[in-house]
Amino acid sequence: MPSITQQLAARGCIRPPAFLPMNVMYETQMGSVAYGVAAENSDRDIYGFAMPPKDHLFPHLAGEIAGFGAPAARFEQFQVAHITDPSAAGGKGIEYDLSIYNIAKYFTLCMECNPNMIDSLFTPQECVVHITRVGSLVREQRRLFLHKGVWVRFKAYAYSQLHKMSSANPTGKRRQLRQEFGYDVKFAYHVVRLLYECEQLLMFGDMDIRRDREHLKSIRRGEISEQEIRDWAASKEKQLEKLYLESALPDVPDRQAIRTLLLQCLEEHYGCLDRIVANPDAAAVALREITAVVDRFRHCLKTDGP
Repeated sequence: MPSITQQLAARGCIRPPAFLPMNVMYETQMGSVAYGVAAENSDRDIYGFAMPPKDHLFPHLAGEIAGFGAPAARFEQFQVAHITDPSAAGGKGIEYDLSIYNIAKYFTLCMECNPNMIDSLFTPQECVVHITRVGSLVREQRRLFLHKGVWVRFKAYAYSQLHKMSSANPTGKRRQLRQEFGYDVKFAYHVVRLLYECEQLLMFGDMDIRRDREHLKSIRRGEISEQEIRDWAASKEKQLEKLYLESALPDVPDRQAIRTLLLQCLEEHYGCLDRIVANPDAAAVALREITAVVDRFRHCLKTDGP
């Protein structure tokens, strides 16, 4: 099935880079749909990653010399918001927010435990709208990106939302929420969601992003006061500090294993990269093998003096 990016480009709704529509590897619905709290008129937030042209990942293939002159522009991400496809949903139309990343940047953000990127790998299967062999490789290995840094990143995002919950001068829909409920229930829902998600990752090394949807729905309906949200967040923070110390997650990401997965994905798409990417581990193994052979036959190299 064509990706959402490809469908929107074909209908003239978006104008992505020419290579992008046919090279999207993974797309999933995010936002309220993925978290199980969507209303009938909710937008569709689509996150995913794509394979850029090979020389975007390996600039030397285009003749670029590191440190000489200005580097050429490289594809990092394609993001558009409030794009309406009037032909979707039987002619009712669907509004999309689209975020498609260069696979290398996507890996980096996942390795840094960016909440949006981590969530996009743990969405329910029915939210995945487009997936290739490469996409499957990454989704199957999603736990590889997890480490104790999830607490630092998720807490930072959660408390950013907590600050915005009652920030001054809201506009648009945010102003309406403040007028109706006295505080921004959407920001409040994200505070609770992020801390719940972090709790699951620290405890289980896994995550069901719909596990707490009933609590999140009640927040969005305004059934929980702002002070209750703040008290809950303070209590949860103390629990998570303890979980952080006890968690079985590694302290730091396994960069070598993540790099190996990235190279596996690139070779699945581009073919063999032996002539493009040096493999230090392979070189070390080869050197050890050569040394062993030399040691084994060293006696043959000895000669008697005159």
